[in-house]
Amino acid sequence: MRVERENLFHRIEPLLPHVEHPSRYLDHEWGACEEQDGPFHLCMCYADVYEVGQPNLGVAILYNAVNAQEGMSCERAYLPWKDMSALMRERGVPMLSLEGAAPLASFDAIGFTLAHELIWTNVLEALDLAGIALTSAERNEDDPVILAGGPSAWNCEPMADVFDAVLLGDGEESIVEVCAKIRERRAAGDTRAELLLALSRLPGVYVPSLYDIVVDEFSTRWGYAVPKQGTGVPAVVNKSCIPDLAATPAVAGKIVPYMGIVQDRLSLEVLRGCARGCRFCQAGMTYRPVRERPCEQIVEAGEAGLLTSGHDEISLTSLSTTDHSQCAQILNRMHSDLRDRGIRVSIPSQRLDSFGVEMALAVGGGKKGGLTFAPEAGSQRLRDVINKNVTDEDLERAARNAFENGWRRCKLYFMMGLPTETDEDIVGIVRAAERVLQIGRDVVGRGYKSGVSVSISVAVFVPKCYTPFQWCGQLAPDEVRRRQQLLLHSCTDRGVRIAYHDSSTSLIEGAISKMGRAGFELIREAWSRGCRFDAWTSEFSFERWAEAASACGFDLEDIACEQFDLNARLPWDHTSPGVSKGFLQREWRRAAEGVTTPDCTRDSCVGCGVCPTLGVSNVIVEERK
Repeated sequence: MRVERENLFHRIEPLLPHVEHPSRYLDHEWGACEEQDGPFHLCMCYADVYEVGQPNLGVAILYNAVNAQEGMSCERAYLPWKDMSALMRERGVPMLSLEGAAPLASFDAIGFTLAHELIWTNVLEALDLAGIALTSAERNEDDPVILAGGPSAWNCEPMADVFDAVLLGDGEESIVEVCAKIRERRAAGDTRAELLLALSRLPGVYVPSLYDIVVDEFSTRWGYAVPKQGTGVPAVVNKSCIPDLAATPAVAGKIVPYMGIVQDRLSLEVLRGCARGCRFCQAGMTYRPVRERPCEQIVEAGEAGLLTSGHDEISLTSLSTTDHSQCAQILNRMHSDLRDRGIRVSIPSQRLDSFGVEMALAVGGGKKGGLTFAPEAGSQRLRDVINKNVTDEDLERAARNAFENGWRRCKLYFMMGLPTETDEDIVGIVRAAERVLQIGRDVVGRGYKSGVSVSISVAVFVPKCYTPFQWCGQLAPDEVRRRQQLLLHSCTDRGVRIAYHDSSTSLIEGAISKMGRAGFELIREAWSRGCRFDAWTSEFSFERWAEAASACGFDLEDIACEQFDLNARLPWDHTSPGVSKGFLQREWRRAAEGVTTPDCTRDSCVGCGVCPTLGVSNVIVEERK
């Protein structure tokens, strides 16, 4: 029987004096949609605390898309922090939505955004706190339909038992179609099985329970998915793709929070997709093709968004904002309009080879903080392997431009453990940083009063599905630690600061990124042992994960470091972002040869398969000069 919809804030309110940051649990922020009495109710859940989930652009886009529909309402939910969840369990209070303080179990559907793999134990925690069965097979006819989507949905097989349906690709139109179908089929009296079968007929919707897993000589140890006999579901589910981004609202997040959040600014999505072709980058493959918004729409949306939100910063978001064909025009227009109003324009993604003095000054708006670049690898050879398509000269030119125009701090992002990496490449990371530091000293002068500094951050490379590196194994933890020590000992200049990622966290991410449905046993066991908020350094426990793996008979290092055969059927082959497997195999071979592949928005088609498969094409507003 369906849980009754009622406002239970009166049960949360007495708990607020006893928890950290009680404003996490307050509703009615400025710009939030009012609770509606429409016949269909969706709750979008970001399974992390409010200040992390509130600025998520994907949640905001879907929230607005559903609330714009007649007869549909969408509310939000964020996972309570440990102190609040403990009190809620003690007092028998289920997990509630934010706007209406209604039990999650009372909604028609709940949508989870899978931002990264380390959020998966939080999804289980949210369902359990809501009193909803963890797996699709255990749910009753009237239970909410549990949906998922987002960047980590591309290999959702370790969580496939949890979700009733997974939305692949662009969600603005897909979420509305799915909600309409659930409403329609429930009104018609369909069983849950009939409802899920109906959802599987929609474009971009993957229903895991309608597929069997086969393990044979053509597969990895995790097997591959095939349609269950008689279901008629597609052998491969292609993603949904919006052909024209300009037809969608440029501003998604208009809600003003009560508390400080991780990205407290107005976000404008200026383009979607990236065709640069970096071989390590999952987003670059799965968000294709490139679709730009025109300058006029972006500038007007920014002005309107500032008036309704009161923010003092605009962030132009995308995978590679400075690749926008009208980026200089956008920045110059905004800088001209906003410079006297104390409004800052920021770009979270700056490329070395598309960075210019004009853009830097437009972004800075007179404020010279730090600039961040991502060479990714320490040598030209390795940058060619990963298809980064930037050179040492690009880095040096960008650094000189920055220092000459008033910047004093520079941060460089690299990765460790990339395919074919050698010790020489590790030492090259330090040498690149030292060269940038020297350029800064040449331009500004030496000594601490100059303020010149360079910091480097080195992440551990984790192979991801639907990239040319999906077949390769991850670097073993002991070798990661050895290379990290080599990195530290190679640096002799105190002007270079070095930070690197924890190898244990990367090992867990790498293992669950490679697993199939059998991986759910590991995730559930880790959650049952107390794993929560695994993306938080303070909360992550490798010991608990190792104990869970041991209890399940898994060897985490063996899983993460395994290299798949190039012709094997992979656990995720039954879903597709449109990029063909043949293209990814070709890119893997070109990587081994150190041969680069051009950007199809600047050169000819590279044959990735997205456009003909999905019936879309790149949308570039202005011809590139």
